[in-house]
Amino acid sequence: MELFVLFSILITLAALFSYINVTLLKLPSGISLMLMGSVAALGVIALGHISQSFTEIVQQKLELIDFSEFLLGILLSFLLFAGSLHVNLDDLKQSAKSITSFAVLGTILSTFIVGYSFHYLMDLFGHPLPLLLCLLLGALISPTDPIAVMGILKKANLSKKIETNIVGESLFNDGIGVVIFATLLKIESVGVANFGVWEISLLFVQEAIGGITLGVGIGFLGYKLMKSIDHFQTEILISLAMVMGGYSLCHYLHVSGPLAMVVAGIMTGNRGTALAMSDETRDYLGKFWEVTDEILNAILFMLIGLEIVVVDFETSYIITGLITAVIVITARLIALYCTAFTFGFARKMGNGTLKIMTWGGLRGGISIALALSLPPSSHKNIIVSVTFVVVLFSILVQGFTIAPLIKKLNSKGISEQ
Repeated sequence: MELFVLFSILITLAALFSYINVTLLKLPSGISLMLMGSVAALGVIALGHISQSFTEIVQQKLELIDFSEFLLGILLSFLLFAGSLHVNLDDLKQSAKSITSFAVLGTILSTFIVGYSFHYLMDLFGHPLPLLLCLLLGALISPTDPIAVMGILKKANLSKKIETNIVGESLFNDGIGVVIFATLLKIESVGVANFGVWEISLLFVQEAIGGITLGVGIGFLGYKLMKSIDHFQTEILISLAMVMGGYSLCHYLHVSGPLAMVVAGIMTGNRGTALAMSDETRDYLGKFWEVTDEILNAILFMLIGLEIVVVDFETSYIITGLITAVIVITARLIALYCTAFTFGFARKMGNGTLKIMTWGGLRGGISIALALSLPPSSHKNIIVSVTFVVVLFSILVQGFTIAPLIKKLNSKGISEQ
C-alpha cells in the first residue's frame, strides 16, 4: 500500500507540474518536470532544516523504489519501444553509416576519454580512484539518453537529417553503452588477468548481436500475429507482450534488452503499422504508446528530480561533477569529430550538425540507474553523486540552451545541411 501511495503522489505531482508547464512555462516536458522535481526536492531539504524527521520520512518513502531496478528492469523497455515506434526506417537507412559509427566507435572513444580524464582529475584532487572504476563512470555517462533526448528535442526545429542522427544514435548508443558497462563490470568482478580479449569480444558480441537478433525475432513474431487479426485491443496486448515478454526473455538469455526493444519497436512502427494494421488499429496503438510514453516519462523525470533528497551532495562532489560535465561534453565533441573524419562523412554532415549533436547529446535516468547499480564500495558514493550532477547539468543547462543554439545555427543556414 505504501508503494501505491508513493506512486500516487508522484503522478499527482507530475500532473500538477505538467499543468503549470502547459499553462505558464511552456517548456519541453522533460525540462519542466526535472526542474520542478528538483525545486520540490530542494524544498524538502529546506524543510528538513526545520524538521529533520520530515526529510527522513521523505527519504524512507523514496527508498521504497529501487531506482536502478525500476528504470533498467521496468521503465526502460517501455520507453525505448515507444520511442523507436516513431523512427522512420527509410530515414534511418540513409543515416545508417553515421548512426552506427557514432553509436559504436563514438561511445567507446568517449568511454575511454572520460574514464582516463576522470582518473587524472581525482588524482589531481588527492582522491585517487581505481582506473577501472573511472572507466565504468565513462561507460555509464557516455551514451546519450534516448528518453531525455526525444523528450526535450521533440519541439526543437531541427532538420530531418539532424533529428534522425541524434535520435537514432541515442537509441542505439544507449544499448551499446549498457553492453560496455556490463563488460567492464564483469572485468572488475573477475579480475583483468582472468578476462582477456577473447572473453571481452565474446561477451560484447553475445550482448549486442544477440540483442539485435532477438529484437528482429520479437518484431517479426509480433508483425505476423498482428497481421493475422483485425482487433485493436488484442493487437495492443500483443505489443505489450512484445515489450514485457521480450525484455524478460533478453534478461534470461543474457542479451541486450535495450537493443532488442529498439529493433522490435522500429519493426513494429514501420513494417507493422504499414502492412499488419488497419487504420483503426494504427490510430489506437499509436495513441496508446504515446500516452504510455508521456506518463512513464513524467514519473521518471519527477523521480530524478526528487532523488536529490537521498543523494549525498558534498561541495567537493558538486565541483567535481561540474568539471566532469565539461569533460563529458568535450569527450563527446572529440568522439563525434574523430568518428566523422575516420569514416569520411565529416564534410557531408557539416560542423553545424556535429555541434548540435554534441550539445544535444543529453544524459538522463539511464546513467543514474547504472551508477546506482554498481556494487557497494567505498567509492560508489562519489560516482553516484558526480553522475547526478552531470545529468542535472545536461538536462537543465544543455536542455534549456539547445533551442537557442539551433535557432542561431538555423539563422546561419548551418543546421540545414
